[in-house]
Amino acid sequence: MNPFLGSVFWLLVTLGVLVTFHEFGHYWVARRCGVKVLRFSVGFGRAIWKRIGRDGTEYQIAAIPLGGYVKMLDAREGEVDPVLRHQEFTAQSIWKRIAIVAAGPGFNIIFTIAAFWLMFVLGRTDYAPIVTAAPQSLAAQAGIHQGDRLLTVGGASVTTWSGSYDVIVNALLSRAPLAVTVRGTDGTERALVLPLNRLPAGEDVGQYVDKLGLELAPEPPIAATVTPGDPAAQAGLQAGDRILSVNGNNVKDFNDIGAQVKAAAAKSPKLSVDIERNGKLMSFLVSARLKSEQGQPQQWLIGITAQAPEMAIQRYGPLKALSESLALTWQRTTDTFSMVGKMISGEASTRNISGVIGIAQVANAAAQLGLDRFLEFLGLVSLSLAIINLLPIPVLDGGHLLYYLIELIKGSPVSERTMIAGQYVGIALLFTLMGLAFYNDIHRIILPS
Repeated sequence: MNPFLGSVFWLLVTLGVLVTFHEFGHYWVARRCGVKVLRFSVGFGRAIWKRIGRDGTEYQIAAIPLGGYVKMLDAREGEVDPVLRHQEFTAQSIWKRIAIVAAGPGFNIIFTIAAFWLMFVLGRTDYAPIVTAAPQSLAAQAGIHQGDRLLTVGGASVTTWSGSYDVIVNALLSRAPLAVTVRGTDGTERALVLPLNRLPAGEDVGQYVDKLGLELAPEPPIAATVTPGDPAAQAGLQAGDRILSVNGNNVKDFNDIGAQVKAAAAKSPKLSVDIERNGKLMSFLVSARLKSEQGQPQQWLIGITAQAPEMAIQRYGPLKALSESLALTWQRTTDTFSMVGKMISGEASTRNISGVIGIAQVANAAAQLGLDRFLEFLGLVSLSLAIINLLPIPVLDGGHLLYYLIELIKGSPVSERTMIAGQYVGIALLFTLMGLAFYNDIHRIILPS
């Protein structure tokens, strides 16, 4: 699927699922509390589909998919038939109103736990934390070598690349030295310190990641398979051969073989390939061939494939999966609040905020990686939606909960004048936040580095 169309499609899937679940929380608890629900809408604006349920509620899907709402019988919005007064929202006890408002974020948290649980039951596939360091990067300065396996990051044991990366990204925002333990290709363990304190202030996390330069190690230049009938097989290369050089130019890793072949074959398809086989050095004359694979444009190939990367799969039974899901939900929650706190204090740049465009891009990328990754992505966005909605900003659920907290303290509802003023403030804050997120998304597209 085209990347743009894929991003739009998976964004709609993401918002459709999470908004529906969020609003269903409000709807379900409101019904249980005896409140009449007039409309359940996924999206804003003009309805593109709707029907009236047996309960009298109007269910609809609206044209603008960036949210949704549950419209309840409310005396603040017009006259209420005395017969239905007991089903009106403001007539309910304050605890019922709190429960109805909190149900949306609460259901998003439940969705997060469920998504993570299913991910662990199905199996969370990840790369082993075998890394390398980009030349001249902070990771290289710290002593990271190609093929090092991360054992601990910040004092915590790690078994997957994602688990390592999550800890590292959180540390990048603080720009404080980070202790790591690695095991080299020779089997020896080394204690190192990533000098994150050398990072400049005010940049986004993507720029910090680039400057750190810690990456998954590329596959070694070993031919895992040699395709029968292709140039390498015809020349005599065999599976297990280590490619040392192409036309005298040393090869660093498997990706470098393709680059060397492409550059050399553009001048002449006849290539001199030096290899190591069972400790012996050998040379072969290989005639590269222009070939198209999997619908891609033609390119110079010799017919070898790399070793499969080492993978780590986290798969658990239902009970263990629930425990891991709860732990991951808690970890992501604390990480999110930590990041928000760092942005407020100025430790982290507000350029780390992403909007709809960023979410769409990540949604498409996660979907391409498989169901387990998409479930993790849905869980993370659902958790973010819950946390954002719980912020004490008027017009959000957290703002209404703040009003009810004030009502509990003072013994009477917040005045209508205060609520209207709060709505204006809340709308201004939301538009400012949305504008900043949109600007950041566009900035990353136009100036990605």
